[in-house]
Amino acid sequence: MTARPSGLVTEAFEAQRDRLLAVAYRVLGSHADAEDVVQEAWMRLVRQDEATIANLAGWLTTVVGRISLDLLRSRRAHPETAYGQESADLVVTPADAPAPDEQAALADSVGLALMVVLDSLTPNERLAFVLHDMFAVPFHEIGQILGKSADAGKMIASRARRKVQATGRPADPGREHREVVQAFRAAALSGDFEALLRVLDPDVKLTVDTPDGVVVTLGATTVAARARMFSGEAARHRPVLVNGIPGHMSWRPDGTPLSVIAFTVTGGRITGIHIVVDPAKLASIRLPAPA
Repeated sequence: MTARPSGLVTEAFEAQRDRLLAVAYRVLGSHADAEDVVQEAWMRLVRQDEATIANLAGWLTTVVGRISLDLLRSRRAHPETAYGQESADLVVTPADAPAPDEQAALADSVGLALMVVLDSLTPNERLAFVLHDMFAVPFHEIGQILGKSADAGKMIASRARRKVQATGRPADPGREHREVVQAFRAAALSGDFEALLRVLDPDVKLTVDTPDGVVVTLGATTVAARARMFSGEAARHRPVLVNGIPGHMSWRPDGTPLSVIAFTVTGGRITGIHIVVDPAKLASIRLPAPA
């Protein structure tokens, strides 16, 4: 029977955990799946003879990459079992406080818009793009994970990069993003219909998770009309980060969560709004305390 890893190896694994979580999350787009993948990597490490591991960080990256790739391929082969509970994987943290330690690896996570772009890639392309462009993993290591040569891994990553660039990768969240979200909220609270239209993309998509199912609304005019409903909860709003992107939360007077709102901003306008009001789904999200 293989001995358990030494204390030094255990410490080294813990030092890599946040990075491994970030890799798995960006490949899979699911917080829960990322946790499972990293836990499986730990179990494989437990069964491995540590004397055979020359580079623990590289070994763990390879293991997490292979497990994630197998899961991506399984989703593609069995779409009925694919990840589809986006609201359960929203990472919500206060906008005015550091992210908790257990969420540090996800605090700088890519936005919802880029996740949509990554979903359009094949499993091999998505893995190669994430590992190389986001984590600088060498092509020969990517090739090993994919079961291909280093040159083939480079070609796959390049093809994925071209697809992402052609789709229009969203800018990282920053000052402009916050200003757009703040302008939307101010216009919604004041009922300024024209101001809402100025910050909404003409083809904006509003998705609302309700207890009765998902309701989708398309078009700036219709979304702007519905946005006026937000004004009634102004006193119980607080700004938050949703997957690292500026958003908002609101609570009822008794302190129970009422809604989580995430925004996708592209080219200075809001192209997507995701609102969760379903109590069951809100209960599945780790939420900060009321303001």
